[in-house]
Amino acid sequence: MSRCKRAILLSLTVLFTFLLVGCNSLGDVAIAPEQVDEEDMIVVGFSQLGSESVWRTAHSASIQDSLSRYEGYFLVFSNARQKKENQIKAIRQFISQRVDYIVFSPMDEAGWETVLKEAKAAGLPVILVDRKVDVSDDSLYTCWVGSDMHEEGRKAGIWLEEYERENRLTTETINIVMLKGTEGSTATLGRTEGFYEIADKHDNWVVLEERCGDFTTAKGREEMQFLLEKYPDIDVVISQNDDMTFGALAAIEEAGRTSGVDGEIAVVSFDAVKGLGAISGVALKLLFMDAHLKVQDKCEIFDDYLQRRVNVLLAYIAQMNTSLAGACETIMVEPE
Repeated sequence: MSRCKRAILLSLTVLFTFLLVGCNSLGDVAIAPEQVDEEDMIVVGFSQLGSESVWRTAHSASIQDSLSRYEGYFLVFSNARQKKENQIKAIRQFISQRVDYIVFSPMDEAGWETVLKEAKAAGLPVILVDRKVDVSDDSLYTCWVGSDMHEEGRKAGIWLEEYERENRLTTETINIVMLKGTEGSTATLGRTEGFYEIADKHDNWVVLEERCGDFTTAKGREEMQFLLEKYPDIDVVISQNDDMTFGALAAIEEAGRTSGVDGEIAVVSFDAVKGLGAISGVALKLLFMDAHLKVQDKCEIFDDYLQRRVNVLLAYIAQMNTSLAGACETIMVEPE
């Protein structure tokens, strides 16, 4: 198979993986083929920016499951732990290891030109996942697989327009605060610009302040506490991912306020991860049914596969109830 065809195949695999996470459904599990001989495997170096959110944890698990030995890939996985320098270091290691493809989800958009030029000089295709890079030469990467973050921001604004009309608030001032994600990231830039495209059409929409919550529950909670103390008349919270929303909802409740469409404060969130508000029986069923279907075909991959699914579940629990975070870290699943 030519490198061009392999790049297309790998891009489609990553796209399918991304869509599974974005659609909040694990879906049907394909039957895994017999393991491919090691010399025939496609070697992929993947740099994940970190594990700052439930979505990111699920994304990492999906990448690891999709780019497995049983699918014909040898995956070199690197977690940058929210540090850009770690991603650049990992990409340079992938170059020196002469992997077949480099795939990464960049921490932010700026500052990638040099290392991508190094990858291009080495003849290695680069696929961007989830987030984009800001470079002067688009040929430095093969393709980008991700969501239209700008459109997501617009949809948040459109929802608020409809909410305003339904509740007959068009003549009243609507006070808005925004919890933004990592500075300079594609999600933050796109969702912010998209929302303002709609907000700027409404003279009665007042954005009181924007605060950076870094896409984490703890920071979202901290910043929401600050905003509630500073602004007693908040009507709407635009939270750019669900993890910050978990924190914001906790802060609102602690302040004695109510949230939701029928509450004092309407909260608009992004990503639609399972467990927003509560882990339902359906979510539990989907998480474990996926592992069950996988093990029917290949018992030898069950342990690692189930442990990753359990890790996602524990992340939900720890994010929604911080008092259980310590206990979640000590839970392990061992085969009988």
